[in-house]
Amino acid sequence: MAKLWFKFQRYFRRKPVRFFTFLVLYLMAGSLVFLHSGFVGQPAVSQNQANPAAGVPAEGAELPFLGDLHLGRGFRDVGEASSIARRYGPWFKGKDGNERAKLGDYGGAWSRALKGRVVREKEEERAKYIGCYLDDTQSRALRGVSFFDYKKMTVFRCQDNCAERGYLYAGLEFGAECYCGHKIQATNVSEAECDMECKGERGSVCGGANRLSVYRLQLAQESARRYGSAVFRGCFRRPNNLSLALPVTAAMPNMSVDKCVDLCTEKEYPLAALAGTACHCGFPTTRFPLHEREDEQLCAQKCSAEEFESCGTPSYFIVYQTQVQDNRCMDRRFLPAKSKQLIALASFPGAGNTWARHLIELATGFYTGSYYFDGSLYNKGFKGERDHWRSGRTICIKTHESGQKEIEAFDAAILLIRNPYKALMAEFNRKYGGHIGFAAHAHWKGKEWPEFVRNYAPWWATHTLDWLQFGKKVLVVHFEDLKQDLFVQLGRMVSLLGVAVREDRLLCVESQKDGNFKRSGLRKLEYDPYTVDMQKTISAYIKMVDAALKGRNLTGVPEDYYPR
Repeated sequence: MAKLWFKFQRYFRRKPVRFFTFLVLYLMAGSLVFLHSGFVGQPAVSQNQANPAAGVPAEGAELPFLGDLHLGRGFRDVGEASSIARRYGPWFKGKDGNERAKLGDYGGAWSRALKGRVVREKEEERAKYIGCYLDDTQSRALRGVSFFDYKKMTVFRCQDNCAERGYLYAGLEFGAECYCGHKIQATNVSEAECDMECKGERGSVCGGANRLSVYRLQLAQESARRYGSAVFRGCFRRPNNLSLALPVTAAMPNMSVDKCVDLCTEKEYPLAALAGTACHCGFPTTRFPLHEREDEQLCAQKCSAEEFESCGTPSYFIVYQTQVQDNRCMDRRFLPAKSKQLIALASFPGAGNTWARHLIELATGFYTGSYYFDGSLYNKGFKGERDHWRSGRTICIKTHESGQKEIEAFDAAILLIRNPYKALMAEFNRKYGGHIGFAAHAHWKGKEWPEFVRNYAPWWATHTLDWLQFGKKVLVVHFEDLKQDLFVQLGRMVSLLGVAVREDRLLCVESQKDGNFKRSGLRKLEYDPYTVDMQKTISAYIKMVDAALKGRNLTGVPEDYYPR
């Protein structure tokens, strides 16, 4: 054997080119095997997995055992998510084209595009196809941002990019070009002229030569209305002392949203208020808090230079938020002296803890800490993430723990509760797609989702019940209330933290409320992932939590938690 190895070694020493050729071929073969493994395998849903709830516990009964959740300090599930991704890959292909449709897989998390004109009617909730339009390189039909991809362009990719930037329309051209805009400035032409297939998606049309396939984007209700990069805030009554409330004013006979927003952006103000033929700029303050919205019909005076937009009146202003950052609430630091008490920001995963931390840091000016360590959050600006949770340098500590010993380690707590249907889906998306990503259709349709609900739904209930039972001083905040009335609810949270905050700073927080952890409003599931059995089980848990809250003279769960 040694002689054979010696001969083999001597052969390649004499012929180094052959050795390197052999090595390259070996590596290429290994790569092909690795890539192939990502494209094969199909998750199946068994009857047992599809019905995770063996039975609905009676109210007041002991909750089911949570299984192998390992909910102690340092709880992480990244390994499982990454192994699933490696196993199944981002794209699934059946043995033929029909198998993919039968199994309910639509090609991955980011390419769930409209499948040509055949299924446009089914996809109207996401985007509506409105026609083929003429496009001119000298005068574009859609005049917002644009980008090209001559290998992987799809309809959905274009729609998603335009939606993320706040545009109402997305148009595709030459099979690979994507254009965004707030209005269409071109004429409609024959459908036959949009005849080029998308480069990244067979069977879908992406315009033609100087022809745009145009879609009107239908964002989810919670998504902000926009005009380009400016966020629509609403119609508001003229403030009493206009010069103090909005210090910059400019007359604009040919008023348009663009002109007023551009002026206020140039002057470095976060608010642009359109008042007929006048543009006003300023900050949200107690003189102009933007809390009492008026009927938009009171502002429905068309812009003189823009046919499709309203520009308000001298008495009722249309207000947009520009891209200028309101710096009145952006300063953050560690506590100057070690805190004498540990306050938890407790929630079930997926209930909005990261968002609540963002709001608290802006409102108080102090960093929040964490019972865990998440490098991605640290890199996003949560500098208290690296501190030990007992350091006393942070204003409160994020935790998902729910055991008596862990809860009693804190002197007080803000308990954030969210609709379990929304919280479970949010945590499932985080688990398989990251903080602002999305789980692939393969995960929703495979065994992962039923197993996840079976293990995590009981935890949603026990988490709240444990904190109500063992917490020393617990302030209950419902995620839905915080979202609906941020000013009041955030004020309650800050009061528990013992920090005196000026009202103008809270108004600043309102204008910066989303932060960097908001998922796109466009990329939604086209179906309800909860089976009837899942809904029965979760409804029982909701009733238990509702009864526990009311038993402590607290407000019960919001009405929209049930029925489904």
